[in-house]
Amino acid sequence: MSDTLKTISPVDGRVYVERPLESAAGIDRALDSAQRAQLAWRSAPLSARLHTLGRAVDAFVAKASDIAAEITWQMGRPIRHSPGEVGGFEDRARYMLGIAPQALAAVQPGDKPGFERQIKRVPLGVVAVVAPWNYPYLTAVNAVLPALIAGNAVLLKHSHQTPLCAERFLEAFATAGVPAGVFQYLHLSHADTARLMADRRVANVCFTGSVSGGKAVVSATASGFATSGLELGGKDPAYVRADADLAHAVESLTDGAFFNAGQSCCGIKRIYVAAARYDEFVSGVVELARQYRLGSPLDPQTTLGPLVRTAAADAVRSQVQQAVACGARALIDEASFAASAAGTPYLAPQVLVGVDHSMAIMREETFGPAVGIMKVASDEEAVQLMNDSRFGLTAAIYSNDAQRAEALGDELETGTVFLNRCDYLDPALAWTGVKDSGRGCTLSRVGFEQLTRPKSYHFRITT
Repeated sequence: MSDTLKTISPVDGRVYVERPLESAAGIDRALDSAQRAQLAWRSAPLSARLHTLGRAVDAFVAKASDIAAEITWQMGRPIRHSPGEVGGFEDRARYMLGIAPQALAAVQPGDKPGFERQIKRVPLGVVAVVAPWNYPYLTAVNAVLPALIAGNAVLLKHSHQTPLCAERFLEAFATAGVPAGVFQYLHLSHADTARLMADRRVANVCFTGSVSGGKAVVSATASGFATSGLELGGKDPAYVRADADLAHAVESLTDGAFFNAGQSCCGIKRIYVAAARYDEFVSGVVELARQYRLGSPLDPQTTLGPLVRTAAADAVRSQVQQAVACGARALIDEASFAASAAGTPYLAPQVLVGVDHSMAIMREETFGPAVGIMKVASDEEAVQLMNDSRFGLTAAIYSNDAQRAEALGDELETGTVFLNRCDYLDPALAWTGVKDSGRGCTLSRVGFEQLTRPKSYHFRITT
């Protein structure tokens, strides 16, 4: 087995980053260092931790231009979009810093004569964060920063596709004066990642990735008894009701399906449209999809970059081909996108109609720029189809009737319900999934509960 990682850039197929993988001895040293450093870090006043981590956010944002360029080279997002990830990182980080004093405050159960009682939120210890490549900073910051705010030490294992992201985290924390050992990164093989998660010195694992990866986390943590939070796959649906603002729905859902080349767990993958608006909606989506510019992500005019690797593009091509073979119609001529070519990660956007739930394109995760659209006769049919999935991350409803949308949302088996928007994460709200989309949550004040444990104080006052 190779003892190095090599990041192949989807931009041009060349090796962009090469790094040695950590040895078993190095992993052991990192865990010992994290345990020692965490004892002092948790004892520091919350205000001091917040000040230091705020400086780290400042240091990170100061390198925004370089970081954005690295995102593009590592995973292929168009350079016109990559700076948005730095902005999103800052928004989430500063929000969590701002709510921490209230979220981590002791719970006061109420007065009881002769007693003083409270429930404190105390850190878990060492938290291992395993982060993916598709939104390499936004997915990682959801766990890394709240874990540190709460007084934990963090070991970050980032994707082999985006290893520089882990290094940028450390650079920012070191610049801000976060003590050595409180945050560390490790470039690891899959086998060593499993061993890290199984180590009894790890108290919690925050994982974002595939369903199979989530199952591997559950298996690995069973022996060490670490808790885990899992953000896994998605097959996120949208429903366009007859009373929707159609122009807005078309624009919002087209972007939700194709932004980041469709490589988003909460991107829109299947759309159900009221029969009366179906033809107009499909026509609008096709018109917008044809306007994307597929090409080198280094070109500021490009709006659709390559998928992360050729194999990923081929998997999407296969789903589309299977659907067409079963009777679906592909409405976008791939040949009209000059950069789209078999044997490359460059893939044109695709809109499919004539689809149904016997097809993988409507049931299995599609991590690329392809979306299926179905006509529905009623709200009830839409809800039944939206729930007909092993995934449950988000669902979007487009309607001018907020009361009806909320009633439909109550029936949907998802972690988040949107109205008249999609593919968005609000740090004030709990980010969570159900079914095969995961368990636990990040962000919001609820997210801090996943990274701390309650500790009760029950004092009888005798004087």
